[in-house]
Amino acid sequence: MIHPIVAYGSPVLKEKAAKIETLGTELKALVADMFETMYNADGCGLAAPQIGKSIRLFVIDAEMLDEEKYKGCKMAFINAEKIEETGVAWSCDEGCLSIPGLREEVKRPENITLNYQDEDGVEHTRSFEGMMARVIQHEYDHIEGKLFTDHLSPLKKRLIQGKLNDIIRGKAKFSYPMRFVQGGRK
Repeated sequence: MIHPIVAYGSPVLKEKAAKIETLGTELKALVADMFETMYNADGCGLAAPQIGKSIRLFVIDAEMLDEEKYKGCKMAFINAEKIEETGVAWSCDEGCLSIPGLREEVKRPENITLNYQDEDGVEHTRSFEGMMARVIQHEYDHIEGKLFTDHLSPLKKRLIQGKLNDIIRGKAKFSYPMRFVQGGRK
């Protein structure tokens, strides 16, 4: 099932998400729905807060980055906790399905190590690097109540505030189901 993506301005996007206590068929169905929603929006990652659920869950499919080295990098991260970020911070153009039509340069460290559970409840501690790390850092931010715009300078935030206000009002171009703070679903 495709869920509408919650747009910028929704309070759920700024909340630290709650730990998931019960893993089972309901959660597996939600993971499948999140992948379907992400693919429908041409994304490479999606966090549960982006569909209105304040729980510590995100999915990624780095194959969407169109690089051979990311084949088979379709993963669900449950109850992820960051252990460390290392390496030189580098800039890259980022966008977000909850902030349609807006992309900005964001600096992030080149590596991240997480502790998380997969869909079957198996615990993992794993490090990721490069673009894979960036996608994971972006989605991890969502479960911590942060958006990529929180990484921008105060000046840059002021420069894009009009576009952000338009998104809150539902005046944004998008090609997938969305739910706006003002204006309901579209």
